[in-house]
Amino acid sequence: MNIVDNLIENIIKTKNPSVIGLDPDVRKIPQCYKANIARPEKLDGICEVIYKFNCDIIDTVYDIVPAVKPQIAFYEKYGSCGFMAFEKTVSYAKSKGLIVIEDAKRNDIGNTAEAYANGHLGKVELLDGSVISAIDADFLTVSPYLGVDSIVPFIDACRNNNKGIFVLVKTSNALSGVIQDVVAENGFTISQNIARYVSEQSEQQKGKYGYSAIGAVVGATYPVEAKTLRKIMPFSFFLVPGYGVQGADAEDILPCFKCDGLGAIVNSSRGVLFAHMTDDERNSCTHEEYLSNVRTACLKMQSNIYSMLRKNHKEMIY
Repeated sequence: MNIVDNLIENIIKTKNPSVIGLDPDVRKIPQCYKANIARPEKLDGICEVIYKFNCDIIDTVYDIVPAVKPQIAFYEKYGSCGFMAFEKTVSYAKSKGLIVIEDAKRNDIGNTAEAYANGHLGKVELLDGSVISAIDADFLTVSPYLGVDSIVPFIDACRNNNKGIFVLVKTSNALSGVIQDVVAENGFTISQNIARYVSEQSEQQKGKYGYSAIGAVVGATYPVEAKTLRKIMPFSFFLVPGYGVQGADAEDILPCFKCDGLGAIVNSSRGVLFAHMTDDERNSCTHEEYLSNVRTACLKMQSNIYSMLRKNHKEMIY
């Protein structure tokens, strides 16, 4: 089965087109996770906290969300210990049936791009000539700004390993337009030109629901642009940041979806992990109290998005 079909079937099963970002900001992780750590003064102490925190989040939401999205920066900054926590998180999430979207925004050219693609989505060769999956995420975010040749190795890795990518097309940050909204000589913006390329490539890897594993990042904070980009990329699945803390609401994400209620998955990280509690509450709560709030925040997001889709897309298939 095409990996995008796996994602869609998880969405249908949970009636939830949202993904929870696993962005373990250690400053905001509740104090109850930081107590009784064997080596609190060492990097491996921090990474023990991160992995335990992630596992608890996964255990709390795996039956109500289709996917998780670990942002690799929150792990890489702790070096090899942090990267180990990241790899273990990916493996644990997949063991619970979740789709894993790795938010790493990788990009380069030539054999460097190929190395990134093989390491994150494909297979690597061992000294004895055998090959194994290393990180083994299901999807990877990819930056297109070095040109088409920087994306091709990732597309090849998707085709060869049943994986997917989300290419940065229109990001949610306030100053994205300084580059992405510039109009090129052909009359299209930079974002629209990238979208046209993504659309061409998406024709090659469509699954049974008619969507492609070659997808796009399209921010919820730009609904007008999203409407245009959806027309340019009719078969691409959208990863939609910007919901919640960044200011977008359930109505803003509507242009990213198609009439079947599919075509997009909406991300929330801080809004689920941290925004529902004050610093004092996080410092005094128990594990159970914190995780109850996380689940409530997930269910609230699901309800808001799902009800908005049902109201506006009468042909929804779930």
